[in-house]
Amino acid sequence: MKKDVLITISGIHMMDDEDSDVEMIVRGDYYYKNGKHYILYDEIVEGLEGTIRNVIKVSPTGMDIIKRGAANTHMQFEKDKKNLSCYVTPMGDLMVGVQASRIQIDEQPDSLTVDMEYTLDINHQHLSDCSIRLDVQSCAPVN
Repeated sequence: MKKDVLITISGIHMMDDEDSDVEMIVRGDYYYKNGKHYILYDEIVEGLEGTIRNVIKVSPTGMDIIKRGAANTHMQFEKDKKNLSCYVTPMGDLMVGVQASRIQIDEQPDSLTVDMEYTLDINHQHLSDCSIRLDVQSCAPVN
């Protein structure tokens, strides 16, 4: 896969019989090192000053999301294992728990797709059941 990529992150949060869909499309950078895929991109969040630098690390056993900048966290997604992390925001800190029940990784020469289902806890209270799709595609060369 090329260094310049188009990243699509789409997901559903199911909370109290209501579904909330989210989708983000952004350009970023891709690297493959030591058997792991690295996807890097900057995110601007409405209501926060500055940007958040995101690093997504995909390994054969799971996925890590690392955020640095206006908000900071390191969330680890591993099948059938609950991982806790502190999510530091300007509005305060949150204890975030994630437990993946399904992780499916599809690697192709010019793309990487990760489909995942997980539960999300905030401050030790179940918030929602989630599914997310990370789709990374090589960008076409600019002529």
